[in-house]
Formats: sequence, C-alpha cells, structure tokens
Amino acid sequence: MSPLNIQALRDATPGCQSGIAHFNHAGASLPSQATLDAIIEQLHREARDGPMEAGEYGAQLLDNARHAAGQLLNAPTASIAFAGSGSTAWSMAFQALAPWQPGDRILVGRHEWGGNLASMQLAVQAGARIEVIPCDATGAVCPLALEAMIDAKVRLIDLTWLPANGGLINPAQAIGEVARRHGIPYFIDAGQAVGQVPVDVQALHCDVLKSAGRKHLRGPRGTALLYVRPDFLKQLNPAQRDVFSAPWTTEGFDLRNDARRFETSEASYALLAGLGNALQEINQLGIARVWETVSQVSERIREGLRQIPGITLHDLGTCQSGLIAFNLAGWDAFELKRQLGLKRINIGANDVAYTPLDMQARGLASIARVSVSPLNNTHDVERLLVALEQLRG
Repeated sequence: MSPLNIQALRDATPGCQSGIAHFNHAGASLPSQATLDAIIEQLHREARDGPMEAGEYGAQLLDNARHAAGQLLNAPTASIAFAGSGSTAWSMAFQALAPWQPGDRILVGRHEWGGNLASMQLAVQAGARIEVIPCDATGAVCPLALEAMIDAKVRLIDLTWLPANGGLINPAQAIGEVARRHGIPYFIDAGQAVGQVPVDVQALHCDVLKSAGRKHLRGPRGTALLYVRPDFLKQLNPAQRDVFSAPWTTEGFDLRNDARRFETSEASYALLAGLGNALQEINQLGIARVWETVSQVSERIREGLRQIPGITLHDLGTCQSGLIAFNLAGWDAFELKRQLGLKRINIGANDVAYTPLDMQARGLASIARVSVSPLNNTHDVERLLVALEQLRG
C-alpha cells in the first residue's frame, strides 16, 4: 500500500495555505478546494436557473453522495439517509424506537456522547433506565460485561465508538456480535470514526450508525449521514414526516421503505454536493491509507507530548485513534486552546458535557484535545510541540 501524498492534499486545501496548523479535525476539518467548488457551483445553478429548477441537478448530486457513502460504509445505497447534523440523525433514529415502557433498559458505554444521553431523556421520562456497561482494564467497553447484563428488558445497546475526549477505540464489532446474538437493536455513534478508520457496517452488525460530515470526512458543516440496516427499518417509526419521507399513495401517506424515511423534502443541495465530493475524495484516497497516516502522525505527537514535563495524557485503550486528550499542568484546557490559537495553532477543548459519564468517572473537569488528519505534516507537529514547550515555561 503506497503512502498518501501529504503535500498534494495540502496543496488542494485552502486552509493549509493560511499559515494555520490545524489540529481540530475532530471538531471540524478543512475542506478541499474541490469540495468548496462543488458547493459554490450548485449555489450558482440555483441563482442562475432558479432554486427549485436547479433541484433536478441537485437531486442527482444527492444520489451520487448516497452512493459514495454506501461505498465507504460497505452499505446498500438505499440504507443511507442525510441529515443536518449527526446529533439530529441519531436523535431521529432513537425517537423512532418509541414507545418506551417502564422497566425498559438502554445499555450504553461509559464514553457515551452527551448529546445522545440528552436525547435518551424522553425514554427515561417514560420509565426506561440508562445503564452503563462496565469497562475492561484498558478503559474500553467490555463485551463480556455486556453479555452478563442481557435480559428480556434490554431494548437498545448504544456505543460511542471513538469517544470525543480521547484516543479510545471501543470494540464496536465485538459489541455488535453480542447484540446480534441476542436480537437487540444496536446503535453506533461513529461521529469520530467515519473518515478516520475503516467502517464496515456489515462486520459491525449494527442496526443504526451515524456520523457528521464536517469532521474527518472534510465535508461542510450542516451535513451528516445516517445508516439504517434495511431489515431494521420496519422497527422504526419516525415522528417527523412530510410528503417526501411519507409520500402520497392511493391508500394515503405511506412511509418510504428505505432510509429516506428520515429525510424531508427540504435539503441544501449545495451542502450535500460538497459532502458528496468529500465522500468521493476519501474513497479515492482509500480509508486504509488515511488510517495508516493518521496512526503514524498521532503516535509521533503522543511520543512528543510524553517528553514535555507537566503534560498528562488521558487516552484510554490499546490501539488508539487520532484524537489525543491531555492536560498541561497549571493551565485550563480552554485557555490553553486560546493561547495556542494566538500562535495560529488550532486544537480542541472539551468539558464534562461532551462525555459526562466518563469525565466524571475519571475526575476530569476538562481536557485539551489534538485531533489529527492526513493534512498534518511534520512541520505542523513540530510547531505544536514547540508551542506547548514554550507555554509550559
């Protein structure tokens, strides 16, 4: 497998020409010029031909994006829907599981995304319980512990695959094998996984998987994708419907029999044109090569951080992702982010709300976060490490 041409990727990305070392790809990455062009070209069509009239071409772009997403996830094209955000996509699928009953159990990993937990409160109000699957010695969700928790009251297993607050990669496939063996619905929040690591929904045995477009896919903000296993659709009854998701038939309004039952008639074709281009680009690059590059760069950063006195790494697990959580002694994580920003180095910072169960369990009030992309070169890495060494002093 030949390595990626990092310089070619940077040359095709306007953000890499601005003098900023961008290490906040887990928040939002930098789009390519071609992705920007795809967005702008569709906006020009709408301005020139009329927004509705340009919709026919936009619909073809949407089909292209759906096909590219299916290729990336090893999923049927009809199992892909698009949404305005990853949280919206996940929440729509979760709400479609209703009604919830007293005593229903929802099993989650300790690293569950805060937004998902917020959506679950509707089920809690109906009498359901959220229960945390114990972790193994490395801090990852434990499939054996999950197996011991299964009973007839478990209505959902939900996993945040790559948590927001560090490098952990949870054993999503092993969790899926437990869920499938017991016939329990299995949702995966893959917001930090899609575009960074290989994702095969068939191997994961998941029923629902979602991801944002703005993160490692390098698509525009305001886009997200949702996978729904075709045989699982009949168990989902979306609360939000319109004439697109539930078109008129001679017998009345009837839900679509594919994932588009989670879409509506109103969508930004321009943004989805950008997402489609970003999806095609990552398919052309090859997700295995992307992951290999991210792994190499993130390991160099981790090793460099270990050499700086006062820095504590907070990553869990054994095989780790391109998200690196740390704190620098004497610094608030958000102030550290601001100071690095003044040096034109972008990182992230998270508080308890991002992953409340895990942050509270580990006694962390906040963490600074570096997240890596194939766009990051050796010069970026050196700038980051030198800046942190200077701030330490």
